[in-house]
Amino acid sequence: MDPHRKRTLRFIVALTCALLLAGALAYTSFSSASATTTPSQLAASAQAGKTYQLTGKVATGSWTQRGAVNVFRVRDRTGSASVPVRYAGSVPDPFKEGREIVIDVRKRGGVFVGQKDSLVTKCPSKFTTQPSSGQ
Repeated sequence: MDPHRKRTLRFIVALTCALLLAGALAYTSFSSASATTTPSQLAASAQAGKTYQLTGKVATGSWTQRGAVNVFRVRDRTGSASVPVRYAGSVPDPFKEGREIVIDVRKRGGVFVGQKDSLVTKCPSKFTTQPSSGQ
Protein backbone atom coordinates (compact mmCIF):
# COMPACT_ATOMS: atom_id res chain seq x y z
CA MET A 1 0.00 0.00 0.00
CA ASP A 2 1.17 3.50 -0.85
CA PRO A 3 2.52 5.33 2.30
CA HIS A 4 0.57 8.52 1.45
CA ARG A 5 -2.68 6.57 1.16
CA LYS A 6 -1.89 4.74 4.43
CA ARG A 7 -1.43 8.07 6.28
CA THR A 8 -4.66 9.43 4.82
CA LEU A 9 -6.58 6.33 5.88
CA ARG A 10 -5.17 6.52 9.45
CA PHE A 11 -6.09 10.21 9.63
CA ILE A 12 -9.68 9.51 8.54
CA VAL A 13 -10.04 6.65 11.06
CA ALA A 14 -8.62 8.81 13.90
CA LEU A 15 -10.86 11.74 12.97
CA THR A 16 -13.94 9.49 12.85
CA CYS A 17 -13.11 8.05 16.29
CA ALA A 18 -12.63 11.54 17.73
CA LEU A 19 -15.99 12.70 16.34
CA LEU A 20 -17.78 9.63 17.70
CA LEU A 21 -16.25 10.14 21.16
CA ALA A 22 -17.15 13.85 21.14
CA GLY A 23 -20.73 12.99 20.15
CA ALA A 24 -21.00 10.39 22.92
CA LEU A 25 -19.68 12.89 25.47
CA ALA A 26 -22.16 15.56 24.38
CA TYR A 27 -25.06 13.08 24.46
CA THR A 28 -24.11 11.86 27.95
CA SER A 29 -23.74 15.41 29.27
CA PHE A 30 -27.13 16.56 28.03
CA SER A 31 -29.08 13.41 28.84
CA SER A 32 -27.88 13.24 32.45
CA ALA A 33 -29.00 16.78 33.29
CA SER A 34 -32.24 16.86 35.23
CA ALA A 35 -34.57 19.79 35.53
CA THR A 36 -35.47 21.02 38.99
CA THR A 37 -39.04 21.82 39.95
CA THR A 38 -40.23 24.61 42.23
CA PRO A 39 -42.93 24.10 44.88
CA SER A 40 -45.47 26.16 42.89
CA GLN A 41 -44.87 23.99 39.79
CA LEU A 42 -45.17 20.83 41.87
CA ALA A 43 -48.36 21.92 43.59
CA ALA A 44 -49.94 22.68 40.21
CA SER A 45 -49.04 19.58 38.24
CA ALA A 46 -47.41 16.78 40.27
CA GLN A 47 -48.40 13.23 39.35
CA ALA A 48 -48.45 10.46 41.96
CA GLY A 49 -45.56 8.01 41.70
CA LYS A 50 -43.37 10.20 39.48
CA THR A 51 -40.03 11.41 40.89
CA TYR A 52 -39.28 15.14 40.86
CA GLN A 53 -36.16 17.07 41.85
CA LEU A 54 -37.59 19.76 44.13
CA THR A 55 -35.69 22.95 44.86
CA GLY A 56 -36.64 25.75 47.23
CA LYS A 57 -36.18 27.03 50.77
CA VAL A 58 -37.21 25.29 53.98
CA ALA A 59 -40.14 27.37 55.27
CA THR A 60 -39.60 29.10 58.59
CA GLY A 61 -41.36 27.39 61.50
CA SER A 62 -42.20 24.26 59.51
CA TRP A 63 -39.47 21.77 60.46
CA THR A 64 -40.31 19.08 62.98
CA GLN A 65 -38.54 15.81 63.66
CA ARG A 66 -40.58 12.75 64.59
CA GLY A 67 -38.05 10.05 65.43
CA ALA A 68 -36.06 9.41 62.25
CA VAL A 69 -38.59 11.25 60.07
CA ASN A 70 -38.20 14.95 59.27
CA VAL A 71 -41.33 16.83 58.25
CA PHE A 72 -41.02 20.31 56.75
CA ARG A 73 -42.39 22.57 54.04
CA VAL A 74 -40.41 23.72 51.02
CA ARG A 75 -41.35 27.14 49.65
CA ASP A 76 -40.49 29.03 46.48
CA ARG A 77 -37.45 31.29 46.69
CA THR A 78 -39.47 34.42 45.98
CA GLY A 79 -43.11 33.40 46.27
CA SER A 80 -45.29 32.09 49.03
CA ALA A 81 -46.24 28.71 47.50
CA SER A 82 -45.04 25.73 49.53
CA VAL A 83 -45.41 21.96 49.62
CA PRO A 84 -45.15 19.53 52.56
CA VAL A 85 -42.22 17.10 52.53
CA ARG A 86 -41.65 14.00 54.65
CA TYR A 87 -38.06 12.79 54.65
CA ALA A 88 -36.44 9.81 56.39
CA GLY A 89 -32.71 9.85 55.80
CA SER A 90 -29.53 11.59 56.83
CA VAL A 91 -29.84 15.35 57.15
CA PRO A 92 -26.78 17.43 56.21
CA ASP A 93 -25.25 19.53 59.01
CA PRO A 94 -26.10 22.90 57.38
CA PHE A 95 -29.79 21.92 57.02
CA LYS A 96 -32.02 24.46 58.77
CA GLU A 97 -35.09 26.59 58.20
CA GLY A 98 -34.53 29.26 55.56
CA ARG A 99 -31.76 27.26 53.83
CA GLU A 100 -32.14 26.44 50.15
CA ILE A 101 -32.29 22.70 49.41
CA VAL A 102 -32.58 20.22 46.57
CA ILE A 103 -34.35 16.90 47.20
CA ASP A 104 -35.80 14.09 45.09
CA VAL A 105 -39.48 13.60 45.98
CA ARG A 106 -42.50 11.48 45.00
CA LYS A 107 -46.09 12.48 45.62
CA ARG A 108 -48.04 10.22 47.99
CA GLY A 109 -51.45 11.56 48.82
CA GLY A 110 -51.11 15.22 49.79
CA VAL A 111 -47.46 14.89 50.89
CA PHE A 112 -44.21 14.67 48.97
CA VAL A 113 -41.97 11.90 50.27
CA GLY A 114 -38.24 12.54 49.95
CA GLN A 115 -36.10 9.71 48.67
CA LYS A 116 -33.55 8.50 51.20
CA ASP A 117 -30.19 10.32 51.16
CA SER A 118 -31.21 12.68 48.34
CA LEU A 119 -31.39 15.85 50.48
CA VAL A 120 -28.70 18.40 49.62
CA THR A 121 -28.37 21.91 51.02
CA LYS A 122 -27.18 24.76 48.85
CA CYS A 123 -24.62 27.12 50.32
CA PRO A 124 -25.74 30.72 50.64
CA SER A 125 -24.01 33.01 48.20
CA LYS A 126 -20.71 34.43 49.38
CA PHE A 127 -21.13 37.32 47.00
CA THR A 128 -24.22 38.98 48.46
CA THR A 129 -23.85 42.53 49.63
CA GLN A 130 -23.24 42.73 53.35
CA PRO A 131 -23.73 45.93 55.34
CA SER A 132 -20.40 47.48 56.27
CA SER A 133 -19.33 47.27 59.91
CA GLY A 134 -18.11 50.86 59.96
CA GLN A 135 -14.38 50.07 59.85
